[in-house]
Amino acid sequence: METELELSAVIGFKGTVADGLILHPNNEHLLFPLGTTIVVRHIIERTQQFLRGHDNNISVITVSDSGKYIASGQQTHMGFQADVIIWDFDTMSILHRLKLLHKVLIQSLTFSFNEMYLASVGGQDDANLVIWDIESGNAVCGNPTGTNAVNRICFYNNSDDRLISIHDYQVLIWSADYSNKKISNDLVNLGQVKRKFTCVVIDHSDSFAYMGTKTGDIVEISLEKAMYKRIGPVKRLFSLGINCITQVPNGDILVGAGDGTIAKIDHSNMRVKSEAEVLGAVTSFSLTADGTHCFVGTDKATIYWSDTDTIEPELRNTCHYAQINDLAFPYGFSKVFATCSINDIRVWNSKTRQELLRIEVPGLECHSIDFLKNGKSIISGWNDGKIRAFLPQSGKLLYVINDAHNHGVTVVAGTNDCSRIVSGGEQGEVRVWSIGSQTQVMEASLKEHRARVSDIKINANDDQAVSSSHDGSCIVWDLENFTRIICLFESTMFKQVVYHPDESQLLTAGSDRKITYWDCYDGQAIRMLDGSDSGEINAIDITKEGEHCVSGGEDKLVKIWNYDEGICYNQGTGHSGTITRVKISPDQSFMVSVGSEGAIFIWETPKEVIEAKADSEMPEAPEDGEVA
Repeated sequence: METELELSAVIGFKGTVADGLILHPNNEHLLFPLGTTIVVRHIIERTQQFLRGHDNNISVITVSDSGKYIASGQQTHMGFQADVIIWDFDTMSILHRLKLLHKVLIQSLTFSFNEMYLASVGGQDDANLVIWDIESGNAVCGNPTGTNAVNRICFYNNSDDRLISIHDYQVLIWSADYSNKKISNDLVNLGQVKRKFTCVVIDHSDSFAYMGTKTGDIVEISLEKAMYKRIGPVKRLFSLGINCITQVPNGDILVGAGDGTIAKIDHSNMRVKSEAEVLGAVTSFSLTADGTHCFVGTDKATIYWSDTDTIEPELRNTCHYAQINDLAFPYGFSKVFATCSINDIRVWNSKTRQELLRIEVPGLECHSIDFLKNGKSIISGWNDGKIRAFLPQSGKLLYVINDAHNHGVTVVAGTNDCSRIVSGGEQGEVRVWSIGSQTQVMEASLKEHRARVSDIKINANDDQAVSSSHDGSCIVWDLENFTRIICLFESTMFKQVVYHPDESQLLTAGSDRKITYWDCYDGQAIRMLDGSDSGEINAIDITKEGEHCVSGGEDKLVKIWNYDEGICYNQGTGHSGTITRVKISPDQSFMVSVGSEGAIFIWETPKEVIEAKADSEMPEAPEDGEVA
């Protein structure tokens, strides 16, 4: 039985969950969902805790008024039940798992002001509204919401038996009779107004509700009369619709729009008082306890801190918002690592998890990165067919190799003497480039692969390189004569290849879900491990001493294998998307995995792996000519 890997940190924020960024009422913790995990980050100490209990992506999260309870709901596959979990914040544990009454998706959750009840509503394939007793975890009452799917629900601020639900083109006010276990609704009269409602906030006195729309305006209704009152802002629509809305203590309304606009609107005349722009569609507001500041989350994985008076956003956190394609450490240095994705390369501090450098090339996608061994440059391959090299501290462009590969560069690797780059392309070419101080010249173009080159590794002497390809072959090349030495064939799409530290064997992973050991002398397969039960393996890495290897892929699990035994002893869960790369740090103290969801997971290296490293570092008697 595999033991669970300890997750030490996560760099990432899935801003696509509506109202998913929540500042805890204690003003010290920031909560947000990331895949199947809820991240609880201490703002001041920068420590992280993780709530794990969902088996699929979290679709909604909310916190009770005092902060005692957290509720989260998930999405699942068609026809399957979707769970709601109530968490105890103090103990960071599951209080209740609410099952059986919702299918496919939990659309929205809301706590009553006195924390006695939780209301949940399913998505369009479920369309049930259920109110739960928090103390017992039992359902109190429920009702179908009709054919018109619910977008959001919200309890009143001063009543635990009344709540509002907003739909496409209609608004319902619900009244619960807990003694008779019934719930009924009244339709709000909207007159001639037809809008798709996306978000709602109820004022502090429960007199009015303000609802954001996909059209980009705000509709105000009277809750007492269940009637439309007015619409605003005056002569202004927010582009791409209003995604989130909240109210500050003086009554003014904050809205976040799909075009990245944050605006403060005067509640008395519905005019815009101040506004600002941020990167990405605004999806979350979370006010501080006194309402003077707020956190803002966007779907471009950025978190801002803003004064609610002046609306001047200040960037606090950022990460990749799309699939991360590659991951690299500098040679022998574990304090930083680099990742690449659409538009940019980012360098991270592995201890503080802060972004140190961002190298942006707008409109392009970086497929591969590598640090040269001397640490003087980051080399990268891009989908426009160019190889670009950057300075690792400033991000300044050093040089560009134009037209390195037609249809895109898929992988780059630097030699140990830093004089050459070996690159692979979308059409199967492997090319060797001589790197000078002023010029970059192609030494050889090797065309034997018939499909995308997925990985290249160079041996310690720089005289051989191995390339893996989606055509089902791995080729070991002679880098002095530029000829093929051996070729490995298998009915798979090879995704990654690594040398064993003694270079007697190769390790490959691919779409056949197998981890294969190969003999470097004759190219024969020595051993095949079933690396996954459910999906292809995209990433593999091996420890310095060759005692353990780590893998990741479509099953979203990071697995550590004993190399000689071929047994998986540890696995880590947390990714919500396919794992694209996994690397062991040069000091072997932690591992980093990246995925298609744009998140970076940092894992503690298990004790037995560290012990194997310690055993391999036992001092040996120096040979002649060596310094002890």
